Amino acid sequence: MDRYARWNALLEMLTDSGRVSVEEAAGRLDVSQATIRRDFDQLAQQQMITRTRGGAVANGVSYDLPLRYKTAKHSAEKQRIGAAAAALVAPGTVVGLNGGTTSTEVARALAVRPDLNTSAEGAQLTVVTNALNIANELLVRSRMKVVVAGGVVRPKSFELVGPLGGALLREVTLDVALLGVDALDPQLGAAAHHEGEAAMNNLMVARAKRVVIIADSSKLGGHAFARICPVERVETLVTDSGAAPELVDAFRAAGVTVICA
Repeated sequence: MDRYARWNALLEMLTDSGRVSVEEAAGRLDVSQATIRRDFDQLAQQQMITRTRGGAVANGVSYDLPLRYKTAKHSAEKQRIGAAAAALVAPGTVVGLNGGTTSTEVARALAVRPDLNTSAEGAQLTVVTNALNIANELLVRSRMKVVVAGGVVRPKSFELVGPLGGALLREVTLDVALLGVDALDPQLGAAAHHEGEAAMNNLMVARAKRVVIIADSSKLGGHAFARICPVERVETLVTDSGAAPELVDAFRAAGVTVICA
């Protein structure tokens, strides 16, 4: 296991449990305790964790890990969600897409659909995004028209936030917004950990004819700091087959079409 893979694993451990000892981490990753101590020291220098005697504890950032440090957690589920969400997109439409690991899978699925990459007049797909990595995924792998909202880059998610991007979003109309979220609750609606991301996502919702939430089952029923939109604004939820039946029923009772990929 290389250094970055170990760092990913250590950050996931801390996110799950809040505290990990050097001995425990070394045993779980099958490396020496000296290696884990160096890893903890380097992560602490980057303010990713807080070093303690004999181990490390999660600080606030560990609950919203930078995208570059996130592992392929729920990767199979997210790939299925991405394919199912991309299948909802018709050629020639305008799609809003935010950042995040699940949104990245949607972008990859869109990029390989031949019918969305035609050069015929009027058939080209237009994607409006506030995420630099999403724009890159589409630019290097497709011939779609990509519009990037401006703003200040959040290094954790590669998303652009702030009034500069908001000015652009207020001037466009989206046929559908495909939004990854940090939490979706049948009563509280969709939410994100960061208020700037939530504000940009809210603007996409306001400019969209249809809103599709893309979220793996671990996000359902959870809470996050800043609300994106009420559940009444959500037309469709695309999630995985691990979604709790009672939550699926609650979303359907709220008028949301639920697709379990």
